[in-house]
Amino acid sequence: MPGIFKDICKTLVLHAVAAHFNNGLLPAALLFLLLALNSGDPYFERTVLHLIIIATCMVPVSFFSGVHDWRTKFNGGRAPVFYRKMWLSAILFLLVGSAACIRLIHPGLFFDGGVFKWIYMGCLFSALPVVVMLGHYGGKLAYQWKNLK
Repeated sequence: MPGIFKDICKTLVLHAVAAHFNNGLLPAALLFLLLALNSGDPYFERTVLHLIIIATCMVPVSFFSGVHDWRTKFNGGRAPVFYRKMWLSAILFLLVGSAACIRLIHPGLFFDGGVFKWIYMGCLFSALPVVVMLGHYGGKLAYQWKNLK
């Protein structure tokens, strides 16, 4: 077993792990949101809250590890794609963090209705294209960097 841990420590790319974490969590949160809408089951909606809290916590890890990788692997090159990823990360943090805060402040909003329910769902559904674009730009960078080496 110690050999596996050494290998993980040598090859771990924190940014890739943190970024893919959110790329998996947010679509799953939307799936549970749709299940809650369809079934009315409060446990599905509660799962959404748990997933978006974890995602909110992971966005800064992804952001700062991405900035670190940008500075070390790309020498801090001033390409528009890096700045797009930074802006998209900030937008993602605001959207998912806002949804989590709204849900925590108004625990019954999903089943009580009202304007906060629509803001909550709007934040969550708006986060999906942001995650897709972050993954798209990340893929472009990863494959271009791989081809440069």
